[in-house]
Amino acid sequence: MRDQWNSKLGFVLAAIGSAVGLGNIWRFPYVAANNGGGAFLLPYFFVILTAGIPILILEYTMGKTYRGGAPVTWARINKKFEWLGWWQVMCAFIITVYYFAIVVWTVCYVGFSFTSAWGDDPTSFFVSFLGLSDSALNLGGIQMNLLLPYLAVWAVVAFIMYRGINKGINIACKICLPLLLIMITILVIRGLTLPGALDGLEYMFKPDWSALTKPSVWVAAYGQVFFSLSICFAIMLAYSSYLPKETDVVNTAFITATTNHGFEVFAGIGVFSIMGYMAYAQGVGVEEIAGSGVGLAFMTFPTAINTLPGMNGFFGVCFFGALLTAGITSLISIIQAVVSGMQDKFAMSHKKACTVVMVPAFLLGLLFVTGAGLNILDIVDAFINNVGVATAGFLEVLIIGWFFKPETLRKEANEFSNFSIGKWWVYALKIVTVLGLGVMVILNTKDFIVNGYGGYAQSDINVFGWGMLAICVAAVIILTSMKGKEGYADISKIASKEVK
Repeated sequence: MRDQWNSKLGFVLAAIGSAVGLGNIWRFPYVAANNGGGAFLLPYFFVILTAGIPILILEYTMGKTYRGGAPVTWARINKKFEWLGWWQVMCAFIITVYYFAIVVWTVCYVGFSFTSAWGDDPTSFFVSFLGLSDSALNLGGIQMNLLLPYLAVWAVVAFIMYRGINKGINIACKICLPLLLIMITILVIRGLTLPGALDGLEYMFKPDWSALTKPSVWVAAYGQVFFSLSICFAIMLAYSSYLPKETDVVNTAFITATTNHGFEVFAGIGVFSIMGYMAYAQGVGVEEIAGSGVGLAFMTFPTAINTLPGMNGFFGVCFFGALLTAGITSLISIIQAVVSGMQDKFAMSHKKACTVVMVPAFLLGLLFVTGAGLNILDIVDAFINNVGVATAGFLEVLIIGWFFKPETLRKEANEFSNFSIGKWWVYALKIVTVLGLGVMVILNTKDFIVNGYGGYAQSDINVFGWGMLAICVAAVIILTSMKGKEGYADISKIASKEVK
């Protein structure tokens, strides 16, 4: 018998846990600051309302109705589109592989926080800690200082996954999310009480209205919302497939999105108020010290922690502890998306499906604990998210919006909802989201083709950027062509609701 969430709260916490991840803490503040500051909030909220929430409602409804991971869900809608489900699953699998590495770094930095082991030069320390090589193709061997933490993280995550939806993922989210909120709240309160905090917040929120005329700003808004909400790469389809039929998916989607984006802004206030203090202490502008992505988390923020007037270790543990708990809840959701895909098509037990996913993920993940790990991660992450996931999202809304009747799914979503979604939902998917994602895919792909990425050698990009996408395509072809043990016959109760 297929597993099922034992309560709506369990599903909501798991969905929020998936959405609230590393990107909320280190990515949103910098993306906002560099794309118009306060003005960025306009396209950001526009995308949330016209794409983020509508797609969440769509995926919750599809998962609950067709009761399968992404490949089975798409196959039950129409067998010819099973490949799209496997594309979404493969994007999730690749993200799983490198997400392990980021969680490993975070675990190590929780330990480093107690003694400020990064010293006076956190940037050099981070490079040394990773044994960073000069290119993605120069692996530099496995870094032994990372191997034991890697084994430990893998073991903990495997333990959670093997216990299943309710005894594993549900319990992990119920533990991690309150801890995450407490630690971020401590950072926000401390940050706002520091001199220079307002300078940091001004840097993040000061509106540059001219930015709204730049297509890149709108593309950045789409990228942030999709990255943040965990939509279009099989996660929410998988999670919602374990929902009871009577679940109110509309209300749940609004709760998930509102909580996620509210947390995103809240965490940004804490991060940039501390960045403002760091700039104040050094007598420089915030723009001179505010890093992005991995740089913000592992280089810039430790430097900021060093400048705090007291309890440096405690606040370091809070920051990296928040990253760790957010990382764990997101990682298990990404793995479950892949596990569901395998389990549902091939009629595997949950534990067997976990093994089929976790063992290859472990072996491939060793790439990211080599000296080239950070370089490989940077390239793979850029291509998988900006091309792979964006393309999956574009095709998802295009197929549902234009080749089937989204009105059928709208009625399905409204059946057990406290408040109904109107026709706006259909138009948001068919027109606004299709256009927005289409432009995003075209611009991102063109930029990678014309300009490469991140100053990396073209050989590095060909292998770990385009090459990784090519591997995904090959895996999709193979998995789609394989015959499932139970096929897709188990849809007698669903067939009458099939989208035509």
